[in-house]
Amino acid sequence: MAKILFVVTGADHWTLADGSKHPTGFWADEVVAPYEVLTAAGHVVVVATPGGVVPTVDRASLAPEANGGEVGADRISAALASIAALQQPVKLEEVDLGDYDAVFYPGGHGPMEDLAVDAVSGRLLAAALTSGKPLGVVCHGPAALLAARNADGSSPFAGRRLTGFTNAEETQAGLADRAKWLLQDRLVELGADFQAGEPWAPHVVVDGNLVTGQNPASAGPLAQELLTKLV
Repeated sequence: MAKILFVVTGADHWTLADGSKHPTGFWADEVVAPYEVLTAAGHVVVVATPGGVVPTVDRASLAPEANGGEVGADRISAALASIAALQQPVKLEEVDLGDYDAVFYPGGHGPMEDLAVDAVSGRLLAAALTSGKPLGVVCHGPAALLAARNADGSSPFAGRRLTGFTNAEETQAGLADRAKWLLQDRLVELGADFQAGEPWAPHVVVDGNLVTGQNPASAGPLAQELLTKLV
């Protein structure tokens, strides 16, 4: 049995280029799908957020159109409500990586607001990468990688093969022209070998202990990949 840390955004909005606040949080299925995969295999999940705040779900991720219809929407809402760890997060600032066997970052636009500039999270990510422990990051979760730094100021993720929510997907979602910056652009700028798949299709990239997924559809497959690394 492994103990897995889910680092979830504490933000409930994303500040756009015009200063307006777009309501957001974490994307429901990016937590639910990996949680179900990992706990079904007998592993334990602990949730951490900045300051230990109870995380906010992006309401759009609970809508029927995001879940294949009303039945899917009802299922995701029920599944989310059953995850007690989301209501009792630990403080990210008090996390000891040594207590965990793997680390996972779900997305939603929330990480663009808080984790992208969170130095505590950045140090955890750098340490997790160096440790060799499985490190999974999906969709907008890779925004958190922007806060990770080596002692010389460079990014520990420079040169690593990875993916995340693409410019094409942000454009199709209707928010690219309103964003202060785009995730794909920033990951490329820090020196990552960004690998984009087809928009909205499952796409997982594995580079050593680093496992990244492009979009919500990639969360389940990413969790399956983490499972293979926990054996």
